[in-house]
Amino acid sequence: MTKEMSFTVLCVGIATTVATCLSLVLGYYFIVFKPRVKKMAKQWTDDGIKDTASYSLRTKKPLGHGLPVRVLYATVKGRSKKFALEAAEELNTSGFTATVGRIPDDGMSCLLGTDPVLFVVPTYEDGKLPASCSKFSGWLQGRATDGPKIGSKLKYSILGLGHSDYGLAGTYNKACKDLHKMLKKAGCKPFGPGVVQGDEGKHMQETAYVEWLRGVQKGLEQLEDDSRVGVYEVGDEEDDAASNPAEDAGSDSGNEVGDVEDLVDSTPADPNAEMINPRMRKALTKQGYHLIGSHSGVKLCRWTKAQLRGRGGCYKHTFYGITSYQCMEMTPSLACANKCVFCWRHHTNPVSKEWKWKHDDPDFLIEKAIEGQRAMIKPLKGVPGVMADRYKDAFNPAHCALSLVGEPIIYPEINALIDSLHDRNISSFMVTNAQFPDAIETLRPVTQMYISVDAATKESMKAIDRPIFDDFWERFLQGVDAMRRKGQRTVFRLTLVKDWNSSEIEEYGKLIQRGQPNVVEVKGVTWCGESTASNLCMSNVPFHTEVVKFCEQLAAASGDNYAIASEHEHSCCVLIANKKFLRDGVWHTWMDFNKFHELVRSGKPFTSEDYLARTPDWAQFGSPTRGFDPDETRYVKVRVHHGTRPLVGSKSPALAQKAE
Repeated sequence: MTKEMSFTVLCVGIATTVATCLSLVLGYYFIVFKPRVKKMAKQWTDDGIKDTASYSLRTKKPLGHGLPVRVLYATVKGRSKKFALEAAEELNTSGFTATVGRIPDDGMSCLLGTDPVLFVVPTYEDGKLPASCSKFSGWLQGRATDGPKIGSKLKYSILGLGHSDYGLAGTYNKACKDLHKMLKKAGCKPFGPGVVQGDEGKHMQETAYVEWLRGVQKGLEQLEDDSRVGVYEVGDEEDDAASNPAEDAGSDSGNEVGDVEDLVDSTPADPNAEMINPRMRKALTKQGYHLIGSHSGVKLCRWTKAQLRGRGGCYKHTFYGITSYQCMEMTPSLACANKCVFCWRHHTNPVSKEWKWKHDDPDFLIEKAIEGQRAMIKPLKGVPGVMADRYKDAFNPAHCALSLVGEPIIYPEINALIDSLHDRNISSFMVTNAQFPDAIETLRPVTQMYISVDAATKESMKAIDRPIFDDFWERFLQGVDAMRRKGQRTVFRLTLVKDWNSSEIEEYGKLIQRGQPNVVEVKGVTWCGESTASNLCMSNVPFHTEVVKFCEQLAAASGDNYAIASEHEHSCCVLIANKKFLRDGVWHTWMDFNKFHELVRSGKPFTSEDYLARTPDWAQFGSPTRGFDPDETRYVKVRVHHGTRPLVGSKSPALAQKAE
């Protein structure tokens, strides 16, 4: 073999060896190392992040060896936790060593030390941190006043999550601003962006988070920079930074963080904005809503399905004579002015003090609501027990409960919408929280008008309804007065929450004497499952006997003109009525709906007594049926609880029995 050939073979061998080694390295990198990094970077614990990978593929910076950062959150709905976890992951990816967890009850464990601390906090009742932070707030307040200071070595930054519609009440993002004040007075020093406020009302929380995290990353890189940082809101940094010169001078007088809530309602409403954003649409659709246009919805009531199968009607069937399988639950406004603790929608709908979106045509809303109702009825064909005649009639709604969710009365064309219902011979049941008394005053005649009276005193209403108006009590009383001047059927609706509002009998009696409603519905609260938006539990749900006892006392406290007229045990609901509906010893709480439509078309004034009807014997209070229609078949659902044996035999009397 010549020397030239030997050299060629050697070169080929070396090249082959190098290529093989390179292939092995690249294969290990892409098949083993890179997926492992991604997997490890997303490993969470319940309270924080586990040790992540030791190298950042994106920034080429070592992980786990950078500046330690603590991310602490307080949460009600879980949104603060979500942002905290995302921030910790991003900071780890950027070369810092971030850990994340809840704000502990004792401040000592999270605020002693020199590692920078990031807070992600919502604003809860009365502008406070969530109840889980009460001990922490008290501890920090002590350090901020007369206790030993924490010291300037501790640096912090805060992301506040709030809703600008609470601005005029002075509670918009108040929790994060108060936290900022206490930390500064305790000697701590803000860094980076200082305090950033995210506004759920303007759908700006995601934007605020991005701005805050960007500022935090820069601040961590330049932590030695002692330049003053202030409180600002995304998009308004320069204005808010200069809003309070007293803070520049280090004065403790005045509002250290600036009165940003004064600017909240200055932004004009966008007439082209849609009320339902994509996140809300997804949540409400998942809950079974048939959404209409940009702000409305319809949903099939379980009693509609029950009466289609001959299994009984709802309490309105017992109290007023509606046909449950022809009743349509609809709202022209998903927005509300309250965030009630017992809200069955868990606050997935928006809150607002005014209408600030584009609005759809009222005839369009009713047409689409009927279409939506029919679309939800149609799949019930062939379901065991569905009666053919009722199934056919259900496609033509006869009643509309404007009470699904939200505050329907703020819809700008609510009167035209009511006219559209009546033109189709559909009766109208309007429910309001009485936070818009002017709208009640100008409302055209409806078949029956409700005011939700969830509490009888200002203090308890604030705790239960969590209204966003600062003058909510005055508005409520004005609404009660406006309803008293209405000629048609009027109702006070009380949701009884055990240990919350069940002891205010005398105060409720005074409200009834003031409003003089035709009837008063008292219903035990329905527990809709656990919710991060409320701390209600099954112990707050009263038994029917407890509701009856409450109503006996309430009727006595309301003067001599009221007495219990009916009950619907299955719904844990009792009806108190004005004795003017007691004719010859028999209650007349039912309504002649055909007569009502004739009166509306006449254009002449009329009152609730012009379309009353006799309540059947089975619906009178004291009847053995306890409000269950004897023409229906009562169905007792088998509930199998853990540790118990299920009943055997689906056709046993225990499962289906005729009401006596």
